Amino acid sequence: MKVTAEKNEKVAKMIFASIYPLYLNRLEKNGRTKEELNQVIQWLTGYNTEELQTLIEEKVTFKTFFQKATIHPNAYLIKGVVCGYRIEDIENQFQVYKQCRQMEKLIDELAKGRKMEKILREEKK
Repeated sequence: MKVTAEKNEKVAKMIFASIYPLYLNRLEKNGRTKEELNQVIQWLTGYNTEELQTLIEEKVTFKTFFQKATIHPNAYLIKGVVCGYRIEDIENQFQVYKQCRQMEKLIDELAKGRKMEKILREEKK
């Protein structure tokens, strides 16, 4: 599937705080914890626990959430399909959409029981 400017804008305007509980609920049903969810989000975005909580309380949009983030240098290693979109094929002009899908891929892997050291990608030496 192709990402459109409209789709990117729709995701950019979504409130992170409204989606976060859905991520958490999904993970808890699969035996994972809030701490693990935060660890994955923090790896991708560089936020610490307090910063993440502040962003949730401020009800920031995904656009603001990712603009303020320091995306992990290994985020490009996040590949695969999420919601019918191949992450590595999403064009860079749709950065917010791509970063959102990267985060969802990490959360999917966590929900499916993948080991944390595999989820938090490292360069192969």
